[in-house]
Amino acid sequence: MQFAKDSFYMAMRERLAALNPARTVTLNGATRPAVIAGENEPVGFAERLPNAFYLDWGATRPIKSHQDGTILVEMDCTIWYHTLGASESGVDRGRALGELEQELWNICQPPRTPKRDFTQAPSQDLGTMIFWRMPQNEDLLGSDRVALRQNPGARLERRARLSIFFFPEVQP
Repeated sequence: MQFAKDSFYMAMRERLAALNPARTVTLNGATRPAVIAGENEPVGFAERLPNAFYLDWGATRPIKSHQDGTILVEMDCTIWYHTLGASESGVDRGRALGELEQELWNICQPPRTPKRDFTQAPSQDLGTMIFWRMPQNEDLLGSDRVALRQNPGARLERRARLSIFFFPEVQP
């Protein structure tokens, strides 16, 4: 399963870097595309940064067994992101959130990538693809309109859910 996670993560990073090279974060002294897999960060990782996509992995389940013994697996993924806007007053938060949403849709297309082994350099193609459903955005989190009017600096936060499908690695 780790190869599927890594392949999705790296595809999102590479696609974001190509789409918007300015959308970066600096973590542990390194600047990189603003796609972050929380499980890969050091323990005690700080609060989530604005204008970045955070991948959180959920449940996995077999969904189809084939006669040859292979099993298609589905894994849940939640992508969190938020913005404070670019202006001090936060009046552009909706526009900034819309840009993040558009970027997410763009980097998720096409909804597939080769499954690779990133434990070696260069990475090795494992001979299968992973594919996914397009993200389903949920309502704004913390979108109480009264609270937003009273605290114009409040962040707008969204999460999108999708499912990733893959064939697990063959065990020797």
